[in-house]
Amino acid sequence: MRIFCAWCCRDGQPGYLGEREPLDNPEPTHGICARHTAQLLEALPSRSFPDAELLIVVRRDNTVLYEQLRRWFAAKSRVKVIVDRRLVDERGHERTRRIRTGTISALGDFTIVRFTPRVPPILDYALSLAPPPSPRTDTTS
Repeated sequence: MRIFCAWCCRDGQPGYLGEREPLDNPEPTHGICARHTAQLLEALPSRSFPDAELLIVVRRDNTVLYEQLRRWFAAKSRVKVIVDRRLVDERGHERTRRIRTGTISALGDFTIVRFTPRVPPILDYALSLAPPPSPRTDTTS
């Protein structure tokens, strides 16, 4: 079977991902390419930080930078600053559960991970300004 990225095909791109068994079956099947997987994961809200739009992960050996960033973003409810707690195994590989890949700073001191919030910020702001609903009165007596 030939595998095509369903999203690439939808967008008119070739989207060929390779082949899988049964190899004698000429029918196509669909998957999702790495680029579209990354887009999909970025669009999902974070389960650990449901209200966060931006997560800044600071290296564990840079506590001064962590404290500084934490103070700078303290008033921003949609920005979370945390220390990287991942461990390095005996072979020097970092153990990770991170699904999303972030943007690493030029000096490598922190990583920025973007999330899509559950409630769009403008809607959240509009809802905070809206007056509470008034009690309904029946005028059809």
